Amino acid sequence: MAPPTDLFQSAFAAFQQGRLGDAERDLRRILRRAPDHVGALNVLAIVLVTLKRHAEAEPHLKAALRLQPRSDVTLYNYGLVLKALNRSDEAVQRFTEALALNPNNAETFNNRGTVLNDISDYTSALADFDRALALNPRYAAAHFNRSKSLAELKRYDEALAACAAALAMQPDMAEAWFGRGFVFAKLRRPAEAVVAYRRAHTLNPELPLLKGNLLHQKMLICDWDGIGDLAAEIEADLAAGKIAAEPFGWQGIANSEASLQRCAELTNAAQFGKAPMPRSSRQVAPNDKIRVGYISGEFREQATSLLLVGVLEQYDKNDFEIVAFDNGFDDGGPTRQRIARAVDRIVDISAMSDVEATAAIRAQNIDILVNLNGYFGAQRNGVFARRAAPLQVNYLGFPGTIGAGFMDYIIADRHVLPAEHRRFYNEKVAWLPHCYQANDDRREIAAQGPTRDDCNLPPDGFVFCCFNNAYKITPAVFDVWMRILAAVDGSVLWLLDDSEAAVANLRREAETRGVHPVRLVFARRLPPAEHLARHRCADLFLDTLPYNAHTTASDALWAGLPLLTCEGTTFAGRVAASLLRALDLPELIARDGKDFECRAVELARDLEQLAALRGKLAHCRSTAPLFNTRRSTRDIEAAFRIMQERRLAGLAPQHFAVTT
Repeated sequence: MAPPTDLFQSAFAAFQQGRLGDAERDLRRILRRAPDHVGALNVLAIVLVTLKRHAEAEPHLKAALRLQPRSDVTLYNYGLVLKALNRSDEAVQRFTEALALNPNNAETFNNRGTVLNDISDYTSALADFDRALALNPRYAAAHFNRSKSLAELKRYDEALAACAAALAMQPDMAEAWFGRGFVFAKLRRPAEAVVAYRRAHTLNPELPLLKGNLLHQKMLICDWDGIGDLAAEIEADLAAGKIAAEPFGWQGIANSEASLQRCAELTNAAQFGKAPMPRSSRQVAPNDKIRVGYISGEFREQATSLLLVGVLEQYDKNDFEIVAFDNGFDDGGPTRQRIARAVDRIVDISAMSDVEATAAIRAQNIDILVNLNGYFGAQRNGVFARRAAPLQVNYLGFPGTIGAGFMDYIIADRHVLPAEHRRFYNEKVAWLPHCYQANDDRREIAAQGPTRDDCNLPPDGFVFCCFNNAYKITPAVFDVWMRILAAVDGSVLWLLDDSEAAVANLRREAETRGVHPVRLVFARRLPPAEHLARHRCADLFLDTLPYNAHTTASDALWAGLPLLTCEGTTFAGRVAASLLRALDLPELIARDGKDFECRAVELARDLEQLAALRGKLAHCRSTAPLFNTRRSTRDIEAAFRIMQERRLAGLAPQHFAVTT
């Protein structure tokens, strides 16, 4: 048998040549003969990391550290393993220990920086990337990783410059092209994001999240070329366990709740690991009141807050104390001012890392922590992954499962989440008795709205409208819309002006379907009260699938505009139907696409029937549950009381329904 030194050299050569199986076999032979061979322990760990068998690598690194506790190489390798296992705090510690022994290792700074990015400590991460680049100015990966920190810190020009620096050294670096796409998406410049993501896709189509990001940005500009094939690839990748899309973007195109759950679970596992976080055992004694915390990045003039602000104002302050944890910014607008008056206090966590934000939330002794973002917007799922509160609830901002063991409940209703669909949600379901969606019955509608002429609409023609974001418009939906326009002489379709590229693409798509582009009219964005007022210029709101109108549906109905929808196959596709049922207007829910098309044409031709529906809507707006904010608040309070009672009784979360 070859002596360990010769065998180690042979194994190391096999590793360098990519013969990982041979390397693993020989290294294990060495360790059977010489368990204290530090080199073999380290290289075997690296082999196992390369094979993505990270959990198997850890014991070998522990053994190596026992033998040589001051080995910066072993500490660095251990940090890589812990990073891959989503044990971020331990990874940072190991990298920090390695740097204390060898402060001139650019790779260690770079890798510690990536972990700090993962836990939202972007300022510290940026400092690490700067140190790595001071040691090695041509470190392309550090430039790319630095762009992520800068983008999250909203230093977008610098983020683009960092991507450019990486590409100047490695023009075919797919990750840096992905980074450019990420920054352009943050800047709401989807056409440029598509160009960057396409380049990354050409170079490496298997980059995590790339296909989904490309698809979503294409949907934002209504560039439908090749989206069917791209969606099919994503579906196959998800089924194979690959993180091909992020959950929010995938909701805009997916028809399968199983696929949406798979996407959420894969995303959660990649970010936080597969093992559920331990349930908090702290806070045995309850507060005098139930203390509810809401985390959001959008406590301002934004859809979620426009819906929720009335509920925040209606809470029974004898029984509840409300804390808003702000991960966004104060825009100074009227909604923000109402939120500030409604809650007991606002705690700004926007500049905090996940570690710091978790500590800040725990310091408030929160009983129930509500996740208003999920995978949407300025999310802070990392705080929930650290179990910042004893009970954690998914509500309102993300219409689907978060796919995580650390979320206890999702608030829904029997229409958006039927009991037979519970298996597609990792959370336990708390069903509200009417509609799950909060609404504000104090929303102001401007008294003096624009005229049709002001909106470039025809004075007499029938006006169909849809103010949903452009990514919700699929080719199938657009086909139906164009057939409706073709069947109703003089009609127009009034859409939101999402971007110059989206407008141009939609006009081109209309022309290819035989509809003159002038029959598409585009509305610029307006402040909420003015936006609500202009609904008076429309005759019928046409909904989308597979992702319905949500806040935009409430906008239309609150403004008195009838909305026609078709019930979909996912939570996101059943929201408008839930709203209509809570308004006692089920006649505006179509059975399928063909029925939707026929109903739209029928209503456009039968103005008496449409007027009757408008009259019924006006009556139900003030009598039905949907816009009864006080009643909705009492239902939400009842749900929170049940959750809290179960917890204090030592019972695990369970499905339940609130009754009235």
